[in-house]
Amino acid sequence: MLEKLPPRERQIVDLLYARGGSTVSDVCDGLPVPLTASAVRAMLTRLEAKGFVRRTPSERGYVYEPAVPEAKAKQSALSQLVKTFFNGSPVGAASALLGMSGKLEDTELDELERMIAEARKGRAK
Repeated sequence: MLEKLPPRERQIVDLLYARGGSTVSDVCDGLPVPLTASAVRAMLTRLEAKGFVRRTPSERGYVYEPAVPEAKAKQSALSQLVKTFFNGSPVGAASALLGMSGKLEDTELDELERMIAEARKGRAK
């Protein structure tokens, strides 16, 4: 889904997820490489046409926000990452994450155990 966007458009959508509803000016201010307002407006228009953002009028102009729920976007991005780097293996991805996380806190390990138990229950139904 989002991984198919050109880098600049992806940057804008990521900024909208991080900041929430934003005007063209807000987006311009949040980008690491400055772009003109007209360039940002054009990209937002393309993103709206593609279904990635929606706009609502406000007293400050249009406010843009992501049209795809963040959880769905994260799921899609993670799925693509697992396919690309771990041959589609969630276990391989989880092992890599656990290996790079250093020492996990007991509460974090408890949370992982709880999630695994829930996944087992869901599978048994």
